[in-house]
Amino acid sequence: MLAEEGIAARGQRRRGSAGAEAESAVALRRQKILGEVLRDMRKVKGWTRKVLVERMGRPVISLQTLATYELGTRECSVTRLCQICAALDVHAHEILRRVHEQLPGEEPPHGQIRLDLPAIVADNHRELRPLRDWARRRLDQMPFGAGTDLDLEPSTVESLAQLCQVTTGDLIALLRALRARSSPSAGKEKP
Repeated sequence: MLAEEGIAARGQRRRGSAGAEAESAVALRRQKILGEVLRDMRKVKGWTRKVLVERMGRPVISLQTLATYELGTRECSVTRLCQICAALDVHAHEILRRVHEQLPGEEPPHGQIRLDLPAIVADNHRELRPLRDWARRRLDQMPFGAGTDLDLEPSTVESLAQLCQVTTGDLIALLRALRARSSPSAGKEKP
């Protein structure tokens, strides 16, 4: 813990207190979302915290520690996350993907395009009809509570553009416009 505080203090000197506070707020939000995702995964299986701890084998963590992870009041190490995920029979990358999807304002990985599936389904551009049908099917297949945004590789966007019989550039422009209109912060200027 002291090492983490030292690293945070050095980072604060470099970025200034406003930057450090913003990073800290994002880290806390990420921690809280991770806890919510873990709790939701456990509840979907119908398990109590006690059952999950027992599935982890020998006493790896206490019920109270699991509760602090689920409430987002304690950081979860990568090792601990992997242990919890193994007990839940889910890959850690799936949990992290769900966390990433729920972080407001997070950009997709470099080179990818983020799709807002409900916005696509609600849109009425004639040329996007094949994409709309595809998005509707994807939404129908998603588990309850899953994020409704998808990050697509450029090659997938190219295939979708061919399906819609538009250029890739035109499709990207349409998708970004849809996303901007559906975003809660659309039309607001950043400070």
